[in-house]
Amino acid sequence: MKERVTIVGGGLAGTECAWQLAERGVEVTIVEQKPHQRTAAQSGDGLAELVCSNSFRGAALHNAVGLLKEEMRRAGSLVMAAGEVARVPAGGAFAVDRDVFSAEVTRRIHAHPRITVEHRVVERIPDARPVVIATGPLTGDALAKDIADAVGADHLAYYDAIAPVVAADSIDWDKVFKASRWDKGGDDAYVNCPFTQEQYEAFVQAIVDAEKVEAHGFEEVRYFEGCLPVEVMAERGPRTLAFGPMKPVGLTDPKTGRWPHAVVQLRQENKHATAYNLVGFQTRMKWPDQKRVFRMIPGLEEAEFERLGTVHRNTYVDSPRALAEDLSLKARPGVYLAGQVSGVEGYVESAACGLVLGVMLATGEGYPPEETALGALVRHLRDEEKPSFAPSNVIWGMFPPVPTPEGRKKLGKRERRDLMVERSLAALEGWIDRVGARLVRAQAEGHAAAAPSSGLLA
Repeated sequence: MKERVTIVGGGLAGTECAWQLAERGVEVTIVEQKPHQRTAAQSGDGLAELVCSNSFRGAALHNAVGLLKEEMRRAGSLVMAAGEVARVPAGGAFAVDRDVFSAEVTRRIHAHPRITVEHRVVERIPDARPVVIATGPLTGDALAKDIADAVGADHLAYYDAIAPVVAADSIDWDKVFKASRWDKGGDDAYVNCPFTQEQYEAFVQAIVDAEKVEAHGFEEVRYFEGCLPVEVMAERGPRTLAFGPMKPVGLTDPKTGRWPHAVVQLRQENKHATAYNLVGFQTRMKWPDQKRVFRMIPGLEEAEFERLGTVHRNTYVDSPRALAEDLSLKARPGVYLAGQVSGVEGYVESAACGLVLGVMLATGEGYPPEETALGALVRHLRDEEKPSFAPSNVIWGMFPPVPTPEGRKKLGKRERRDLMVERSLAALEGWIDRVGARLVRAQAEGHAAAAPSSGLLA
């Protein structure tokens, strides 16, 4: 009888994990709650729905997330393949048309002969083993409680905020200019709304004065520093936004030949450039105040909002204490976590976690080498030396340092990162060779029904 893995959740981590398993000969059932039930942040019924930004962040290899994406491409990532199909201009970033992206992932998953998708709500950890919980940052209350009971502690929660999206034809194009910071990317991918000092000060004050959505009394709000609501930044001081998402550095206004006092940047939301999102403007302001305040942005006085900002819960476990070496719950062998519920942060990182877990389950291979972005990210979940755990994007600080070449006292930042990239991609090759051998056999069989002969599932 064939081995089968059940995956709860059809987001980035769940679909990537399913793809890696199925491509290596394992039968997979994805259990997805939509269309029967949606979270507050979801609007569509497709798999791998992007509910926050449409950006996978930096594309360059000298960014840790850029290296992570390159490693995923080399490892045969479903998410990266679909991302290329849905890619839209974004300067130095990798951004996608979120509808095209979800549709492409959904199409590929449903077309795979070893993957079955069931649509039902899961309120407790299924009895099936092995099972992967990949329910993301918006895990339902009942299932989150069951996970918390399993790990012997209350689940941890913080809140992510979502940025608004405006219709392109409602932008006053005479008041804005296209440019990428320092001309990076060469495609003028960002629309820049320039502020005078007077406009900026009035805008910040309006954000501070706006009415916000408050958390329930029994909920502790813990924001992720990399995705702070704009009002939280504004409340930290009148110049905080000018040194954050509104910094004008490297953006020359062609009308004046100078940098503005501050800017709001808009990034293309879809392939047809009919919508733009406000970069870095995640918010928990109430909707009427969002419309009023954001229409103070030069060029957006008559803005039509296709989506307004919302706030949502992010649920995750204390991974170093809750997870075993193989990313299973210590208290429930055979129950694995992938994606944001396991303690990684971000679209790419969630998919990467699903990729590694899928390969590990199918082949029995351990983590990728610690020198790789994939290996560094997953090892972050097992860092028991830290007394308190917090979700994180992939960062260079997760990697082991590179030795300074003989005869050199110090390496520059860019040179050091170049060496780390070179080392990471070289280290990845051996792991890919090992896990890829089984993938080649599975593909050669034409998606035959045989399960793997070794590995954690054998």
